[in-house]
Amino acid sequence: MSDQLYINGKIFTGRDEDQFASAFRITDGRFSWVGDSPDDVAGNAVDLRGRTVLPGFLDVHTHPAFMSTLVGSVACLPPVVTSIGELIAVLKTHTNFDRGDDLWIEGWGYDDSRLAERRKPTAQDLDQVSTTQPVFVRRSDGHSAVCNTRALQLAGIDRETPDPEGARFDRHANGEPTGVLTEMAATQAVYAAKPSPSHAEQVGRLAGLNAHFAERGIVAIADLLATSAPYPPLRVFRDATEQGLRIQVALYYGWPAQPSDGPLPELTDSDRTGRIKFAGAKLFMDGVISNRTAWVEEPYPGFGEHGMRIASDDQLRSAAAWAQRNKVQLAIHAMGDRALQHVIDMFGEDEPWLGALPSIRLEHATLLTRRQIDKIKKARMRFGVVSQTIFFFAEYDTYADNLSPAQFQRAYPIRTFYEQLSRTALSSDQPATTWADADNVFTSIKAAVLRNAYNGADIGQAESITVPQAIMLYTGRARALAPFDRVGLISPGYEGSFIVLDRDIFEIPAADIDQVQVRETYIEGEQVFSVVDLSARL
Repeated sequence: MSDQLYINGKIFTGRDEDQFASAFRITDGRFSWVGDSPDDVAGNAVDLRGRTVLPGFLDVHTHPAFMSTLVGSVACLPPVVTSIGELIAVLKTHTNFDRGDDLWIEGWGYDDSRLAERRKPTAQDLDQVSTTQPVFVRRSDGHSAVCNTRALQLAGIDRETPDPEGARFDRHANGEPTGVLTEMAATQAVYAAKPSPSHAEQVGRLAGLNAHFAERGIVAIADLLATSAPYPPLRVFRDATEQGLRIQVALYYGWPAQPSDGPLPELTDSDRTGRIKFAGAKLFMDGVISNRTAWVEEPYPGFGEHGMRIASDDQLRSAAAWAQRNKVQLAIHAMGDRALQHVIDMFGEDEPWLGALPSIRLEHATLLTRRQIDKIKKARMRFGVVSQTIFFFAEYDTYADNLSPAQFQRAYPIRTFYEQLSRTALSSDQPATTWADADNVFTSIKAAVLRNAYNGADIGQAESITVPQAIMLYTGRARALAPFDRVGLISPGYEGSFIVLDRDIFEIPAADIDQVQVRETYIEGEQVFSVVDLSARL
């Protein structure tokens, strides 16, 4: 039996905003005791020397499978790429450039609102990179992309190709596709033409992400589109544990967008248990604010459009029936207030099918109104609300352009969520935003506390929260949003997964929160990251 005592720390337990301890014991990978440091210590104890300790972070909406597909892509994020000319130049640095006509040149992260031309790049632009090699670049939101003419040809997309359901191929006046691929089904229609990595390559990529999460203090994640991996996600993630993936992972199938995708498989008890497990299905009700495809009540300023509704009522009901039958969650991407209202109206009076866990998760919930929050609180259905501050922080320019002043002021009402909803959490949506390190939790915490954008602009300071509250939304509160195995608290019986910080996040100026770094990360009582190890690698 392993047994280790830790003493003399400033230990935030995650149970409440003001609950701290100074010592804990871990026995066989679980917290067995938490309290005040004893005056006399018998045996070997780890002296934390007054350092701040938190429960390991839980990122309940992220995309590791998607992240693994970006390995080898060149980053096209601001400030490196702020014009179409710079985009073309960066893509020419790809390792595949000019090395063979069958090799794809890929990029990710461009944001047309931050480009000098203030427009989306097109196939004609990317043809300046290559006319013989396929070129494919994902937009920062992860929903849309742009490709060159060669990629369109390989995918068989021309003026006669119909738009996929809930998506579109943008077109010139003569009907020819521009290369702009709006929303997931259009993006996937082109990307499907790219040869997939081998199973072994996919496993290795996922296992390699363990260091990424450990350095950020993240010990459990929910992959909200696990089927973006080209192989059965449960198998590939579980195989990755054999190569070093230590974090807990809750997987969510992408709900089939097209009838040709076929039904989702029925789950077994084995599929729903373990450190890597299936937790539900994920369905898109609408698009995103930054691309004016979120489904909103008030039209987008200057456009007169209300965005895109992606899922039909039949798809919503079918997805919910599958989730209920398989005893898992249904996560619904709904950013716009119109999308949120439709989901709440459709399911509000249904019986929840899970216990304390929310049966339906509302993902992003950007424009959730006070009236809708009241309906959620009174509903028979048990809803959970997952949101972000990193979007507002990183994508201020597009939000300022695409929302009316009234919409802007009520976007991402995190304080209201915290005060009014018991099942709510913050998350990163990494890598689907215009920020290279979106799952640096301290950046999100700072944005939630100060409610300032990357450029210092006000992003709704009336909805700011305190540092302990923001940490709760990544720990003690977040554990209620996904079926993780007892993480998010420093408490007896919970997994001995915790982080040690390099400074006291509760005492430093709020402006310095994003400078906090994880000094050490532990999973099941075992150190999986330390700055000493990182320095040795460097």
